[in-house]
Amino acid sequence: MAQRSGQEDPERYLFVDRAVVYNPATQADWTAKKLVWIPSERNGFEAASIREEQGDEVVVELAENGKKAMVNKDDIQKMNPPKFSKVEDMAELTCLNEASVLHNLKDRYYSGLIYTYSGLFCVVINPYKNLPIYSENIIEMYRGKKRHEMPPHIYAISESAYRCMLQDREDQSILCTGESGAGKTENTKKVIQYLAHVASSHKGRKDHVPPESPKPVKLQAKLERQLLQANPILESFGNAKTVKNDNSSRFGKFIRINFDVTGYIVGANIETYLLEKSRAIRQAKDERTFHVFYQLLAGAGEHLKSDLLLEGYTSYRFLSNGNLTIPGQQDKDNFQETMDAMDIMSFNHEEILSMLKVVSSVLQFGNIIFKKERNTDQASMPENTAAQKLCHLLGLNVMEFTRAILSPRIKVGRDYVQKAQTKEQADFAVEALAKATYERLFRWLVHRINKALDRTKRQGASFIGILDIAGFEIFQLNSFEQMCINYTNEKLQQLFNHTMFILEQEEYQREGIEWSFIDFGLDLQPCIDLIERPANPPGVLALLDEECWFPKATDRTFIDKLTQEQGTHTKFQKPRQLKDKADFCIIHYAGKVDYKADEWLMKNMDPLNDNVATLLHQSTDKFVAELWKDVDRIVGLDQVAGMNETAFGATYKTKKGMFRTVGQLYKESLTKLMATLRNTNPNFVRCIIPNHEKRSGKLEPHLVLDQLRCNGVLEGIRICRQGFPNRIVFQEFRQRYEILTPNAIPKGFMDGKQACERMIRALELDPNLFRIGQSKIFFRTGVLAHLEEERDLKITDIIVYFQSVCRGYLARKAFAKKQQQLSALKVLQRNCAAYLKLRHWQWWRLFTKVKPLLQVTRQEEEMLAKDEELVKVKERQSKVENELVEMERKHQQLLEEKNILAEQLQAETELFAEAEEMRARLAAKKQELEEILHDLESRVEEEEERSQSMLNEKKKMQSHIQDLEEQLDEEEAARQKLQLEKVTAEAKIKKFEEDILLLEDQNSKFLKEKKLLDDRVNEMTSQLAEEEEKAKNLGKVKNKQEMMMVDLEERLKKEEKTRQELEKSKRKLDAETTDLQDQITELQAQIEELKVQLAKKEEELQAALARGDDEVAQKNNALKQVRELQAQLSELQEDLESEKVSRNKAEKLKRDLGEELEALKTELEDTLDTTAAQQELRTKREQEVAELKKAIDEETKNHDAQVQEMRLRHGTALEELSEQLEQAKRFKSNLEKNKQGLESDNKELASEVKSLQQAKVESEYKRKKLEGQLQELTSRATEGERVKGELAERTHKLQAEMDNVSVLLEEAEKKGIKLAKDAASMESQLQDTQELLQEETRQKLNLSSRIRQLEEEKNTLQEQQEEDEEARRNLEKQLQALQAQLFETKKKLEDDVGAMEGLEEVKRKLQKDMELTSQRLEEKAMAFEKMEKTKNRLQQELDDLMVDLDHQRQIVSNLEKKQKKFDQMLAEEKTVSARYAEERDRAEAEAREKETKALSMARALEEALEAKEEYERLNKQLRAEMEDLMSSKDDVGKSVHELEKSKRTLEQQVEEMRTQLEELEDELQATEDAKLRLEVNMQAMKAQFDRDLQAKDEQGEEKKRALVKQVREMEAELEDERKQRALAVAAKKKLEMDLKDLEGQIEAANKGRDEAIKQLRKLQAQMKDYQRELEEARTSRDEIFAQSKENEKKLKGLEAEILQLQEDHAASERARRHAEQERDELADEISNSASGKSALLDEKRRLEARIAQLEEELEEEQGNTELLNDRFRKTTMQVETLNTELAGERSAAQKSESARQQMERQNKDLKAKLGELEGAVKSKFKAAITALEAKILQLEEQLEQETKERAAANKIVRRTEKKLKEVLLQVEDERRHADQYKEQMEKANSRMKQLKRQLEESEEEATRANASRRKLQRELDDATEASEGLTREVTSLKNRLRRGGPVSSFSGRSGRRNLQIEGASVDNSDDDADSRTSDMNDTQASNLE
Repeated sequence: MAQRSGQEDPERYLFVDRAVVYNPATQADWTAKKLVWIPSERNGFEAASIREEQGDEVVVELAENGKKAMVNKDDIQKMNPPKFSKVEDMAELTCLNEASVLHNLKDRYYSGLIYTYSGLFCVVINPYKNLPIYSENIIEMYRGKKRHEMPPHIYAISESAYRCMLQDREDQSILCTGESGAGKTENTKKVIQYLAHVASSHKGRKDHVPPESPKPVKLQAKLERQLLQANPILESFGNAKTVKNDNSSRFGKFIRINFDVTGYIVGANIETYLLEKSRAIRQAKDERTFHVFYQLLAGAGEHLKSDLLLEGYTSYRFLSNGNLTIPGQQDKDNFQETMDAMDIMSFNHEEILSMLKVVSSVLQFGNIIFKKERNTDQASMPENTAAQKLCHLLGLNVMEFTRAILSPRIKVGRDYVQKAQTKEQADFAVEALAKATYERLFRWLVHRINKALDRTKRQGASFIGILDIAGFEIFQLNSFEQMCINYTNEKLQQLFNHTMFILEQEEYQREGIEWSFIDFGLDLQPCIDLIERPANPPGVLALLDEECWFPKATDRTFIDKLTQEQGTHTKFQKPRQLKDKADFCIIHYAGKVDYKADEWLMKNMDPLNDNVATLLHQSTDKFVAELWKDVDRIVGLDQVAGMNETAFGATYKTKKGMFRTVGQLYKESLTKLMATLRNTNPNFVRCIIPNHEKRSGKLEPHLVLDQLRCNGVLEGIRICRQGFPNRIVFQEFRQRYEILTPNAIPKGFMDGKQACERMIRALELDPNLFRIGQSKIFFRTGVLAHLEEERDLKITDIIVYFQSVCRGYLARKAFAKKQQQLSALKVLQRNCAAYLKLRHWQWWRLFTKVKPLLQVTRQEEEMLAKDEELVKVKERQSKVENELVEMERKHQQLLEEKNILAEQLQAETELFAEAEEMRARLAAKKQELEEILHDLESRVEEEEERSQSMLNEKKKMQSHIQDLEEQLDEEEAARQKLQLEKVTAEAKIKKFEEDILLLEDQNSKFLKEKKLLDDRVNEMTSQLAEEEEKAKNLGKVKNKQEMMMVDLEERLKKEEKTRQELEKSKRKLDAETTDLQDQITELQAQIEELKVQLAKKEEELQAALARGDDEVAQKNNALKQVRELQAQLSELQEDLESEKVSRNKAEKLKRDLGEELEALKTELEDTLDTTAAQQELRTKREQEVAELKKAIDEETKNHDAQVQEMRLRHGTALEELSEQLEQAKRFKSNLEKNKQGLESDNKELASEVKSLQQAKVESEYKRKKLEGQLQELTSRATEGERVKGELAERTHKLQAEMDNVSVLLEEAEKKGIKLAKDAASMESQLQDTQELLQEETRQKLNLSSRIRQLEEEKNTLQEQQEEDEEARRNLEKQLQALQAQLFETKKKLEDDVGAMEGLEEVKRKLQKDMELTSQRLEEKAMAFEKMEKTKNRLQQELDDLMVDLDHQRQIVSNLEKKQKKFDQMLAEEKTVSARYAEERDRAEAEAREKETKALSMARALEEALEAKEEYERLNKQLRAEMEDLMSSKDDVGKSVHELEKSKRTLEQQVEEMRTQLEELEDELQATEDAKLRLEVNMQAMKAQFDRDLQAKDEQGEEKKRALVKQVREMEAELEDERKQRALAVAAKKKLEMDLKDLEGQIEAANKGRDEAIKQLRKLQAQMKDYQRELEEARTSRDEIFAQSKENEKKLKGLEAEILQLQEDHAASERARRHAEQERDELADEISNSASGKSALLDEKRRLEARIAQLEEELEEEQGNTELLNDRFRKTTMQVETLNTELAGERSAAQKSESARQQMERQNKDLKAKLGELEGAVKSKFKAAITALEAKILQLEEQLEQETKERAAANKIVRRTEKKLKEVLLQVEDERRHADQYKEQMEKANSRMKQLKRQLEESEEEATRANASRRKLQRELDDATEASEGLTREVTSLKNRLRRGGPVSSFSGRSGRRNLQIEGASVDNSDDDADSRTSDMNDTQASNLE
């Protein structure tokens, strides 16, 4: 599939030549031969014609060669008519079978048509050549067109997906599947090309250039170019050459293209699946590894080759087949294209080089060679050249790499052991590392492409996803990867089946067809469960994962466990092959697949050498380290222990649950993909490979059939065959097949549906074979083929009959001409013979001369002329009589038509008047709507302007946010600097510790020397007294040094304390970060749980109607338990009893009204006439009637008394109704509005009740715990009783008012039934306009809320900016002041110590104040708990409402059941009436035929009598002439012989006429007998008809009574619903009060929030002060550190001096006096330094303690401020959303209150009470709020003075957050439930309206049936009268015939012809008679002469 080639016409590859398809010769051939398909080994299926049937086998003759064959009947498949040849959508085939599908695909493929639809599928067959159907012209041809308007193409699929996405705002997906080489990748590219062209950005529209153009186009959008150029990169790294395909994708991908609202591409994302990484290390014969390896070796320059250490093709072991080229492609050019694509995708040079290094390193992995050592199995690396190259490329150490490969460290118990590896293990480890490296590189590449294609600025509104994944394939050896692919295809096929099921269901529902719906997606669920089920029993993947955890598990144990667990599964079998070839078998939808489980455990775990992995993670190359960053998630060698030579993997251990198996990861990615696809509208493309030779124009049938089976095309066809796949529009069906039913449709206009119904009836098809919808007629498979055969046979019969008529006509015409010529010749001969005899006779000559002079001759001429005139007059008379008869008949028809038209005209005028009124109303409504629309348009324009301004402001805000983020980054950098300083301080502390250790060592040396000196002193005491003094001085020195050591030790302890404190602060910070992370995770988990709860709630809502009865039972049980708990609430039970009494009264009133309605309807029933259809139904259901009559008689006896009473009330009720009708019309509109408001309120209450129901379930669950707390609840029960008493009073009043309202509503509904028809159409239009308005208002509200949010965000950000600027200025001022104060603090350090003590005292005071504030906060918490208790009390009260709601649901379900029964009865009645209408039509047709026959016979009789009279007169004339001739015989001299001859001929003719007359009399007798029989039949039929009519009347009355009963029951149920609605309204008002209370609480919380914000700002100012102080302290600390460093230097100098002193002491014997002087000096110096040093040390200690305190305070302040800032942001956002939602709720409440103003007049008392309650509640809450405000003011004053009360503020903020979250959740739940219950109530109302409409329609049908019955009765009477007239005429004719004399022969013939041909040949017989009489006259004249 490539681009345009040459100048070929692309249309020949798209459009079918219809002239060839609709060839009549092929149609006739198909009809004559009865062609079918039979199986064939060579061609799959062959065409053959059936010759004969022999039991179960059939003899067929092959169409190709004429051979005969014996085939089983089951193997034969029907062939479609030629009309369906090369059909574009195979779902339209009338014979849906494998052979027809294959034949259609083959025909289209050989014609160059590679695309074909099959229902939802688009089937593509690879043409293996370039076709010119992918150019820009073709794209423009398909752009904007619908799918059925253009031939099949991948562009049509793309266009339909794109248009559906824009129009429906629904995400789309295109699923391309198929075998390798079928063209999946190419079609995916074409989809992307089409979308990039159609949906490119504004600039790239005009000058769009296809991606193949080498020059980049500037105007083309960069994003579209990147999207198109992502494909070459992925193909380079993920595609390879295989045996089947030169560019086979060895991975699956899902490309998500995001679009904005206007339809332009705004970004893309690619997800990949199942990369075939094993191809990187080995390939099969004639196959290549991934393209990038060959491209790199062929296209890299010399410099790049040297950098990447590249070699020749043959040097790499992983390139199994060397340099294997692809025909028609150059790897060098492809490498350049890949590099160009990377440049377009914005890859930088370092990234490209790093990628290529990794590619080269993968090749180098294969060149590492291991050898086995001689004496051991240990592996060794004799040459490490390849390892050096590899380590150079990956940035590793060669020695460490070789050690990690050959002897890796493995953890055994708690110790690590180096384990030597065998050669096989080392080879396996290297290959696994190579595969893992390439896989990680590919994943990084996909992530990098997604990063380039992602556009975060323009978020996509919707997307189109393109899935390119391997299709279902069955190989001889199927492994783990193939099972994953087949598992994926099972899921995709299930998605297709489910989608097709939904579309079929929608089509059938749209057309109103009854069909038992079957979700075919469930057929595949057992196989999917077998693979993926986690437990009970576990599936294949779960068992595989389980085996990976067990030690000593092998593939064999896995197989055994699988057969043990799943052996009985329907989709699991033992393999058909030997155990060596297969281990188990799974039955997929495409067939049975045998799997071999070799190394499945290893493939599932995918182990790696973790030693090498850690080295790669620590690589000096950043790119490689980035690739291997998730080292902790791999399966290491210590987890795969005990590998032997046969199978690497006996024991498996996990790394603390970190690693995840390949199966788990793939299952997760697949579930995500399926979830994405289920949320889209899928489009299916199935690619098919025609042959394995890559030859164009060749198609292997068996290969294609296997793929059709695997791709699910045949599965889709199987689903089609279950339903009605063939659909024809009514007009087309009538046009094509009306020839089969010529007399079924009467002349004139008829609706298409009615015409089709009549045609189907006449065709007598099985009802199971067809369904008639609203616009189409549906057929099962094969029905259309049968109709086509019948049509062809009918056409051939008609043509044959037409030809025979034509030939007969021509033959008769020629014969008549010959007869005329013969008679003319005879006349000529006679005249010539007479003339020859008479020409010499003298008398003849005299006669000829005298005759012209005589008048006699003229008289003859005149007689002849008169005869001719007479003949003409007779002809005219006969014509006029015929015309008169026809005119009378036409006149009668016209009169009937006139009457019908008058009735229709009257009905039309009424309808026109109604329509005119409706038009006027609609015009007014239209004007109003247009005005509203204009207003809305102006408002929309204003909103757009505002949105534009807001967008500009948003951009400014974004820039401002970026500035703030930069400031945050700067602060983060400062924080990092502080951390660095902290690290340096720790390093210094470590140095100090080391110094202390050195000092200790030196001290120990000094002690030793001291001992030596003591010994020497003891020895020298006797010799030198001066030495004693020296020893004393040395002792003093020693004491001083010891003091110094003590000081140093104290200092060391303090340093250790400071270090411990720093560690504590560090731990605190770590704990806080972990807490924050835990909070974030908890919030995320809560969000997920909320989402799950949302989904569950939606599911529960959907299933709520079905589970209504069960819930009622459960709730009744719960109510019993509640009653047992609330035994002390007896007063409430009394209230309930009073409520029941009032309800019984209301029910009695309702029954009275129902009885009145029954009386009205019984009188209406008396006026109605029974239908003709009901008469015929009586005969078939007499037995049922007999049974029903008994029950009816019993019921009628009971109801007679009631009916009489109701009739008395009827008159009064009618008068009252007429008076109230006008009032009701006025109130109806108001009441309907109120009703809608009440219904919406009811739905909201129902939603609130449902939310409370959940709370109730939880409370029931905690019932056992509450039993222990019953003693505490008794005190609360008294309060509850008081509140419930008040509520009971309210409910009583509400019920009374609602009863009044319900009575008014019932009256209005009764009166509104007549107006319902007019209102239905208006309601539908209003609903449409209201939906449009609602959508616009929703959009407007969303925009306004968004604008408000943006404005508030802008204001808050501006305030924050101003505060930050003020804080910065204050900080600068304070810094200057602090710098000035620094110098003073150094002088006043001692004064600061005292100040610190004072500060500590202040701190203690602050702690006391904090305790007081915490006590106050606890008091607040107690008050809040009280509020929560009141809330719980309200919830308990609302539990009672739940019972009423459940009762209402039960009523609704009962109503629905009764409606279904009523619908079934109506359907049965309709079918019966249709059947009787058919029989009536047949009877009418027979009557008409008999009438026409009788009329034609009467006409023939009249004509015969007239002809008889004429012939008698002629006979008399002829006799007179003969007598004259006899008398004038002597004069003329005519011969007697000739006269006798003419007399004989005349006598013969008279005898013939007599015989004919006798025959005619016999025929007349027969007709009279037939007429008598008809009269008898007519009388019998009339009697039967009367009996049927009576039975039907009775049956109709019974059914009407049943309908009336149903209406009564429905009205009763409506009454109950109204009562329930009244109760719900009361409960809603109560809930509104609660909502107002909650609003007061929220306002109080808002005030608290504002105060907290103020406190937070003050705290922020204090925090800034603390920061200034901290910076000052840091500077002072730095100075102290500098001083300490100087002191340390001095100390070191002193230590050096001490060493010198020791040396001097050793030389003291030589220079003692000089040493004594120096000793004295040194002693003085040491004393001075020690005193200064001690002072410095004291100062240092104080400063360090102060620094530590300041650091701790600073860290605490920072943490608290961050927490406060975060929480403040969250609270502000939540409060803003709450405010917007509350504003929306308030506006809705205002609307509902305005609608309910009239109802509020009646509810004044309730409102007064409500006002009192609200005042009481508000006063309570105001008091609480004032108290809280006072406390908060106190807290503010204390917070201004005290610095450490931020903990209390934190607590307040947290509690407010919790409250706000709870309120938010409650409001959202209530709104969601309210919407759901609104929808349910709307559905119930629409259902009730439908029921009323159906009732009215049934009544109308009954009236129409009565009218038709009357019409039939009239027609029957007319027919009887006509038959009586006919009998009288026949008797008169008979009498006349008996009285009449002989008749000439011609009348008999004409009469006989009349009888034979009825009325068609009457004129012909008259013409023949005239011609014969003229011939006779000529002959007589000649004879006379």
